[in-house]
Amino acid sequence: MEPNAAKTGRRQHALLQVLANNKGNPRTLILIEPLWGIPYNLITPFATLYMYTLGVTDVQIGLILSVTMVVQVIIAFLGGILTDKLGRKFTTMLGDFFGWAIACLVWAVSQNFWMFLAAAVLNCFEQVNQTAWFCLLIEDANPGDLVEIYTWVTIGGLVAVFFAPLSGLFVNAYSIVPVVRVLYFLFALTMVAKTLITFRFCHETGQGRIRREQTRGVSVLQMLGDYRQLIPSLLRSPGLVKAMAVSVILYITTMINNSFFSLYVTQRLGLSENFLALFPILNASVMLIFMVGLQHRLHFERFRMPLWIGLTLYGAGALVLILAPLGSLTAVLLYVFLTAVGAALVNPRKDALLQLNLDAQERARMNALIIASTVALSSPFGYLAGLLSSLDRRLPFVFSFLLFAAAMLVVARIREPQVTEQPE
Repeated sequence: MEPNAAKTGRRQHALLQVLANNKGNPRTLILIEPLWGIPYNLITPFATLYMYTLGVTDVQIGLILSVTMVVQVIIAFLGGILTDKLGRKFTTMLGDFFGWAIACLVWAVSQNFWMFLAAAVLNCFEQVNQTAWFCLLIEDANPGDLVEIYTWVTIGGLVAVFFAPLSGLFVNAYSIVPVVRVLYFLFALTMVAKTLITFRFCHETGQGRIRREQTRGVSVLQMLGDYRQLIPSLLRSPGLVKAMAVSVILYITTMINNSFFSLYVTQRLGLSENFLALFPILNASVMLIFMVGLQHRLHFERFRMPLWIGLTLYGAGALVLILAPLGSLTAVLLYVFLTAVGAALVNPRKDALLQLNLDAQERARMNALIIASTVALSSPFGYLAGLLSSLDRRLPFVFSFLLFAAAMLVVARIREPQVTEQPE
């Protein structure tokens, strides 16, 4: 802490202090996150309806989710190897360009199930930079600042949501298909810009340079074989296994919500498509108010209690949605409020908890293994959720409620991690 920190402490917000103290990669990646977050959040409320309007059925939507998850598993394993051999920075750029910019161009011109499947498979290359991006973000940062750094990343994505009324207005004026096509094209352009900014302003991390040198001349096949030693190492860490279990559950429930919420509120509850742009705004507003204005004032323990409370709110929100009367906007707004506070508590902490339990020397490949395992364990549930939705649109959210209850049991057994500050 700076000598005058005590004098300025009352004026300097904890999040601003972390941003000031973590220059270089963390600050750059946080500031450019809206280039991904703005178009992503504009499109997400309409993405499933876009497919549905073009003739893709509930079961086909679920099939796309499951097929792409299998591809993601394969690419995630390669992501850890590429991150070590090519470096964190270059691998992040590859994933942004091929996994988002090119995929969005295909989504923009998709006409049928097969084109949507092709776009989704291309988007799987985003898994290559999931590992690299996490390493680029945090490896040169202070470990004690990880929750706040991930909070900033979440905020960067949320800022975009306030542009959502524009997409809702355009959908109302021009219909969903042409508007979403234009949004996907703009998404491709912003991801090209994000790739160029990463190239110009980010640098390879210290650990990245070490791993690039260590893996020079080591074959990809040999590095794939090394996963056989990493898997037992992962399983021998109770804290890592529990953190990963929570991450898998949240991955599945997020996938279900993103894919079937818009269908549920429009096709079952009978709400207008125009409301779909309202819900992300409310979600973002609640999360931002909680993260920026309230969270630092609450004297929680660092991880376990906030996670448990957040999962409880998630479960309560799912129940509200399941029991919502037809045409009830109030029930849906309550669901959004509960899940927004839950997400504000859970999302930064579950990511930080994973990273704090990893060996820094093997961070890239362990991250890749975790991502691949998460996707592999989640892959059957995309098709299952689509099948449940085709039977009754409430059933995917009943399933989510059960998963939240299971996550709460896991969190109850998590031990609070010891965080050591990185020396100056």
